[in-house]
Amino acid sequence: MSTPVYVSNVRIERRSGPLRMAYLPGESQPVVFSVHGAIAEHYGVDPAKLPESHASTLDYVVAALGG
Repeated sequence: MSTPVYVSNVRIERRSGPLRMAYLPGESQPVVFSVHGAIAEHYGVDPAKLPESHASTLDYVVAALGG
């Protein structure tokens, strides 16, 4: 088996409910993840009651694949 070329050291910190902070290599500030709109509704979260609405992890995966 070959030696890995790269290992990504990422730390995820859950703040409250769906609000999470991701500390990623190459980023000076944490990336904020949460839910919004239809995604919030799918998980049973009332979008009107979210203290902050942010992109979900799904949004980032789709953006990464499209890049």
